[in-house]
Amino acid sequence: MKQLRTDLTLGRYMELAHDMRKEGYLLFALSVEDEIVSLAGVRKSINFYNKHHLFVYDLVTNPTQRSSGHGERLLDYIHSYAKRTGAEYVALESGIMRSKAHRFYESKMGYEKWCYSFRKKI
Repeated sequence: MKQLRTDLTLGRYMELAHDMRKEGYLLFALSVEDEIVSLAGVRKSINFYNKHHLFVYDLVTNPTQRSSGHGERLLDYIHSYAKRTGAEYVALESGIMRSKAHRFYESKMGYEKWCYSFRKKI
């Protein structure tokens, strides 16, 4: 997770993860030979535009293991989990500069780019 969330200290990560778990956050891991190679953090949610959906907050694969099919396998599992739990969609956000990840989501995994996400620090 540190590879994706470089700004978080371990203490802050643990604090946020504790609060997120109360809201239904789940962390899925894919391991190869007892080494975690890919992680995804998700939460079931509901709103007017995605209806019942599973939101992927964090998806990261170890850089030395990328292009080995691990991210695809983990997302396939997440799609199955979402379907089993009644979700209509799986949604995620990806940083603007992550063009390789965008190609993966769209070309390989069948996601559609359909909106922009904005935020403002308060």
